[in-house]
Amino acid sequence: MELYTDSYYVQRVQAGDTACFACLLDKYSRRVHTLIVRIIGNREDAEELTQDVFMKVYSSLPAFKGDSSFPTWLYRIAYNTAVSETRRKKYEFPAIEESLLANVSEEETGLSEQTDRLETALALLPPEERAVILLYYMEDKTVEEVSAITGLSASNVKTKLFRIRKKLFVLLKRLEE
Repeated sequence: MELYTDSYYVQRVQAGDTACFACLLDKYSRRVHTLIVRIIGNREDAEELTQDVFMKVYSSLPAFKGDSSFPTWLYRIAYNTAVSETRRKKYEFPAIEESLLANVSEEETGLSEQTDRLETALALLPPEERAVILLYYMEDKTVEEVSAITGLSASNVKTKLFRIRKKLFVLLKRLEE
């Protein structure tokens, strides 16, 4: 059971009690690390980026106004950091022909029960797409929360989720072959 809320710890840190930041770090570091690993696909780089994220969070915390929830704000920083890293390192991702995506029906886009193939297919997605899918399905964020984290409109998030599911279906079919 949590003794205090995130806003309590944020307010304490903003008031100068920097030791309270450890509580936020303890609560969110594993989740942020997992998200970053899944976006960039490299555990060692993710450890370094997780530290970078929390350094950014700590230095930006005095300016945090609470317009969004603390976790949403934190995930946005983690998302932007991870995506920027993938752009900086110019990771390569396979292209999927649009004609293959157009032939996938909406019923066929459900996620496969075969976790290994799904993990492999997720790793083949570009980081931005992987982040959207992971935030929605693995982190149980709502469309609105994904929108706030990624900076996309809610309708754009819905569209991306639909297209990414179709792309995952194609990738999973390829992995079956």
